[in-house]
Formats: sequence, C-alpha cells, structure tokens
Amino acid sequence: MTAAPTVKGWCPGAYRPMMSGDGLVVRIRPRVARLDRDQALGLCALALRYGSGVLELTNRANLQIRGVREESHVPLLEGLGALDLLDADPNLESRRNVLVNPLWHVGDLTVRLTEALLARLSDLPDLPAKFGFAVDTGPERLLASASADIRLEMGMDGGLIIRADGVSTGMAVREEDAIDRLISLASWFVSRARPGVRRMARLLDQVAVPADLQGMPPAPARTLAPETAEVGQIVGIAFGQIDAKTLMHTLQETNAPALRVAPGRLMVLEDVTGPLSPDFITRPDDPLLRVDACPGAPFCPSAGVETRALARALAPHVSGTLHVSGCAKGCARKGAADVTLIGRNGRFDLVRKGAVWDEAAQRGLSPRDLLAETS
Repeated sequence: MTAAPTVKGWCPGAYRPMMSGDGLVVRIRPRVARLDRDQALGLCALALRYGSGVLELTNRANLQIRGVREESHVPLLEGLGALDLLDADPNLESRRNVLVNPLWHVGDLTVRLTEALLARLSDLPDLPAKFGFAVDTGPERLLASASADIRLEMGMDGGLIIRADGVSTGMAVREEDAIDRLISLASWFVSRARPGVRRMARLLDQVAVPADLQGMPPAPARTLAPETAEVGQIVGIAFGQIDAKTLMHTLQETNAPALRVAPGRLMVLEDVTGPLSPDFITRPDDPLLRVDACPGAPFCPSAGVETRALARALAPHVSGTLHVSGCAKGCARKGAADVTLIGRNGRFDLVRKGAVWDEAAQRGLSPRDLLAETS
C-alpha cells in the first residue's frame, strides 16, 4: 500500500473560488438546503451568463458554477448577493458548512435548529475549512453516511442528541441548549486538535471524547434515494453535473416552487410528482447512483484522462460501487469502492475493493481494455 495523496485542505467557496481547467469553480451554500424558485432560476441564469452553463451538485449538498472567467467573478458575486445566496461577510460564508435533512417541513425541529445555528455562526471558534455540521432531526436519519463533524440527531428514545462524528453514541440535549452545546463541542475540538488534524473523527482516533458526550444511541438511519416523497420528487444527478438550461427548463415546465439539495448528488423538486427529463435519475436502482467520477480532463488540470464518458459506459457492467478518478487525488470519493480506476499518463490503474492510494491489481489499462473486461 502506498501513502494517501496530498489534497487541498480547503474547498472552493463563493468568495474564494478554485481554479480548474475550464475556469473558476464558485461554490454556493444554500441555506436550509433550499433555493426558492426565483433563486434557482436566477442561479441558472448566472451560470449561463458568467460561467460555462454547467452547475454541479457536490457530495456535501452544495451547488457550484463551473467555468467562471476571472473578470466575471465580481459581477457573479453581485448577482449571488442580489439573490440572497451569499453572506455579506466572507468569514461567515466560509463557516456555513451545514448539512440539513432535506425532507424537513416548515417550522419543524430541523428548520428551527438550522436557523438557530446559522444565527450563531460568528460564535463558533476558528475551525478547519472542511469542518462541518449536520442537522438530521427528522423521523429517520438521512445524513448518517454524509461528511460532518458534529451532528444533531434524534436518539433511539425519540429525544434530541448531539454526537461527535467518530463515536457511535451521543448526549441528550434540549432544543434550547443544542446550539450552545454544539459551539462548546467545536471549541473542545479546537483546544485539542494538533496541527494537521482537521476532522473530528481523526481527532477521536487520538483523544477520547468526554464521557458525558456519549451514551445515547441515535435513531436508525435510512439511505436517501430517488423516489416521490411527501415534500416532492427526489431525483439524482449523474456525477452531480447538470446543464443550467435543463434545470431552468425543468423548473419552468413543472412549476416547482423550490428545489432542495442533499448529499449523494440528490435534489428534491418541491411539489413535483410527474415525469421528468432523462437528465435526472428517477429510479433508485439506476447504476449511475453507484458511480463517482471527477470532472477529469480537460476540466481539471490535475487529470490526465477523460473520466465521465468511461464511467457512464462502465456503470451497467460493474456490480457494486465504481470510482473513476482523473488522477491520484481521488477528489470524487474519499473511501474505497468495489472498482477504482486511477488515471495515469493517459491510461488507468485498477484497484479492486480499495481506494486511489491502494495497490493496483492492474496498471496501464486503456478505456478499450476496461470496456472489454467488464462487457
């Protein structure tokens, strides 16, 4: 086994975009995981005006505009601000790493806790850029497999708990105390994390969590998948990438009042139940839901191979999860997959039941070799 590759310790934001092969990547963090109709249509228009016309839905349920020209960044920020999709304070914008159970109802516990947390962002200590929170207080936990460091969840007894990622149980907490407890736990992390330790689970490999923060098991978890839910239609987005024109047309045709975003490259179209464009994944057994693939070449300067056309072709032939990475960083998937392909010098190395840093079973395979092997 080789060492895991070094990757950036930060993610792109609105104020701090990341340069990619097709221009700047500008990330938008929807509040309470929702964009109303005007915001969603406005975002599509901004992507078409200032970017390449491509929108991405990330694994952390954020939206990204790709292909933004450097001279267009400032007018894009002005447009996002006019849509109320941007914090006026860049520091608060960078702290707003909050995942939300997307099946909330107006005024419920999930909404109340999320709004209370957003109002207290300035009270948080200085945290690593990728440190995040999950508000997962619906009747079923839907964010258990999503990346978060401090979680507000329902316990097995039906009460609210706070849980540090990396331990299996949490502490019972009252709603009125929950955000104070969350801030205290974040401060505890900062006081004990050594340089290079950026995530709660990594810290808890080295330091025991206080005993009073354990003992209450969380409620059972369920995996979110495309289906018709009470709040609307849950759909998947292949590789998390959709054309802004397609999304705009769908919002107009369905008259959806809003959209919500969820981990796993899923989206909820509020109050929509009818048939949709084939650009959306609507079946829970669609093989593309088991595939992670980064943008690849030419969109990422680190990638030496194209990725997504191959991933789409291989998906029906791979039983289990598939990760196609344009380079050894493995940005699209941090863990192991049943089949992992790593781009290198125009070809691919193949890892079975492992991650990009694990030993390859085969090296130097062409896309034709891979298609022949799996067909």
